[in-house]
Amino acid sequence: MIPGNPARKHRGCAIGEGCSVKINVNVGTSGERCDTGLELAKAQSAIGNGADTLMDLSTGGDLPAIRKQILRFDIPVGTVPVYEAVRRAGNAADVDSDLLFNVIREHCRDGVDFLTLHCGVNRDALAALREDPRVMGVVSRGGAFHIAMMAGRDEENPLFAEYDYLLEILAEYEVVASLGDGMRPGCLQDSVRRAKTVEYLTLGRLAGRALDRGVQRMIEGPGHMPMDQIGYNVRFIKELTGNAPLYLLGPLVTDIGAGYDHVTAAIGGAIACMNGADFLCMVTPAEHLALPDVHDITEGTRVAKLAAHVGDLARRNDKRLMERENLMADARRRLDWDEQFRLGLFGDVASRIHERDGTLETCSMCGDLCAMKLVKDLLDKDR
Repeated sequence: MIPGNPARKHRGCAIGEGCSVKINVNVGTSGERCDTGLELAKAQSAIGNGADTLMDLSTGGDLPAIRKQILRFDIPVGTVPVYEAVRRAGNAADVDSDLLFNVIREHCRDGVDFLTLHCGVNRDALAALREDPRVMGVVSRGGAFHIAMMAGRDEENPLFAEYDYLLEILAEYEVVASLGDGMRPGCLQDSVRRAKTVEYLTLGRLAGRALDRGVQRMIEGPGHMPMDQIGYNVRFIKELTGNAPLYLLGPLVTDIGAGYDHVTAAIGGAIACMNGADFLCMVTPAEHLALPDVHDITEGTRVAKLAAHVGDLARRNDKRLMERENLMADARRRLDWDEQFRLGLFGDVASRIHERDGTLETCSMCGDLCAMKLVKDLLDKDR
């Protein structure tokens, strides 16, 4: 898929089979901390550190005004329209079909490129949740909103019940349907519960219907999951959805890494990409703890970029990727620090660390006991 709402111009971004793994960064205000300037600074940091797309997940303040400022950035932007619908209604149970579709149309008209739409959170998924209970129930905010809507109004999820109408809107504005994972597991124990699989099956059918109507689609995947389950779940989703682009938050491979969940997500993300995932949503050190600040966004974006690169190395037969790895190995052999900083994904960080003990031929950890320096002349004679 190539997210590109014709209502605004920005640089392109191709996501899916045969493409490099891309990364998304979430920004946005909350009801507890609403600072538009902070969110714009976070967006700038994300782009400066390699983000391919942004999502505006704002829930506090003037949501249309914030969205329009985020849309000024020169990359694709996504949103979750149900967030704004709930804010307008006052609570999720009072969101009706007319309000939700009006908000969706407004986001499309503003120039949003892809929308997270929890179409698979339907009565079947809710029944599965009740029949096979989970420790953490529902951790997706959008998923929880739709469950509250269904329970409060005793009606089917309008995004599922009126899916053809939704596709008409998306086709009109050339907006990508990001079919949301409202039943994603929120802890390792919940990864084998039935609700997520029921949602997978529904999203598989809906993905095919989107293509039939000329609407680009991608699938959002599981949240928390042990490493040994990631490959199977990625391949299963890909099979069910006709190899639709797969967009993942994580998966996070442990539940006790708070403060380092950007790392637990990167571990899971690299494994997922190796098995066919196409698009990683950045996780910050603040995940599960607080609204991220600029430093959190910077760290999360860089770690996600690293996970995407590692996944690319495993999933793509691309000589250009290995050429850079080979050049780095040669630069290290020659103790060529400038070349190492140029080749590194985060050369500025590497340079600062190396130079904190002064300008040295080797690193300060080994010094004159550097293994490569000790045998360099000998090995160079054999070349």
